[in-house]
Amino acid sequence: MNREDFEMLKQDIVYFDNSATTLKPKAVVDVINDYYTRYTSNAHRGDYKTSLKVDTMYESTREKVKTFINAKSSSEIVFTSGTTDSLNMVVFGFAKNVLNKGDEVVITKTEHASNVLPWLELEDEIGIKVKYAPLDENLKLQSEGLKEVITPKTKIVSIAHVTNTIGDVRDLEIIGKFLKEKGIYFVVDAAQSAGHRKIDVDKMNIDFLAFSGHKMLGPTGIGVLYGKKELLDKMRPMKYGGGMNTFFESDGSREYKDVPFRFEAGTQNIEGVIGLGTAIDYLNNVGLEIIEKHEHELRTYLISKLKEIENVEVLNPNSDAGNVLFNIKEVFPQDTAVFLDHYNICVRAGNHCAKLLKDELGIKNTCRISLYLYNTKEEIDRLIEALKNSKNIFEVVI
Repeated sequence: MNREDFEMLKQDIVYFDNSATTLKPKAVVDVINDYYTRYTSNAHRGDYKTSLKVDTMYESTREKVKTFINAKSSSEIVFTSGTTDSLNMVVFGFAKNVLNKGDEVVITKTEHASNVLPWLELEDEIGIKVKYAPLDENLKLQSEGLKEVITPKTKIVSIAHVTNTIGDVRDLEIIGKFLKEKGIYFVVDAAQSAGHRKIDVDKMNIDFLAFSGHKMLGPTGIGVLYGKKELLDKMRPMKYGGGMNTFFESDGSREYKDVPFRFEAGTQNIEGVIGLGTAIDYLNNVGLEIIEKHEHELRTYLISKLKEIENVEVLNPNSDAGNVLFNIKEVFPQDTAVFLDHYNICVRAGNHCAKLLKDELGIKNTCRISLYLYNTKEEIDRLIEALKNSKNIFEVVI
């Protein structure tokens, strides 16, 4: 699908590492190049034509994000450096100021490090309790399992929409409704879902949502934090400096701008914001429903083919997203990745920044194939042929 738009694919490469980062279409590359060569200026600083154009492009992306996730206002959209930055802002700028010792935060053991480590740090810092919701036999989070660990002390539930390993797609609408009834804040890591399936923060009752541009065809170094306006008003900035204040005086008096600008101190990643806006346009033109259907068809085909290879073990055959974890029996995953690279096939090997998964999966390291809109069945066939030759893997690796 749309393969002609991706220059990387002209190098005879099979790119199956889309959960780590996606390839960039020509439209995104071109709009960034256009900014650098035709109207380079800072944002929200100048009174000349090129600077005003930057302001327009920058703020138009904020509007595009608002529509993309169905936020109520563009003031609920904060630009960050990525999902990790966004989640850290939620933990240390918001949760730290509303939680007390003994309050509970619920996550799962299939979360990315960015949705685990900040909470563990806050646990040490102010004495909250981090709890883990149980998973079913397929390592999926069901709403009933989540309800099992909810107590009157539970103040926040923070989970991924789609996990970056198992590919568990959580039913955010059901979970959000339950949490709203209980008065529990709902934080969602959408890094693996924002460019793959529809998100409606209003319908899903999401309080905070975080995602990264580079995992949805956009540039690296740009991310989004959505927060309900009344909650962003309670959040403290993590950075202080130019652009986020209305005034400050030598006597210490100062006033900060309203949201979202109080959270965007300093010169922002302007080209990243502009590129993200074009990536959103691109995704809208293709259609998220079409992308989701395409990934599902590819995954079904991939699973069926992998099961035909005797020495390959598929570890998440029943998941719904485009992630497939597998290992070649008695072969270290990194060796498998090096072997496949010999055929110009890119897969991820390791723990995938989800180091708690081993507690549930019983395996520390795996190979991951993650699919996206430009992948094809022909590429899967190429992978399968390579894996069928894996009996000679150490002749290639060594």
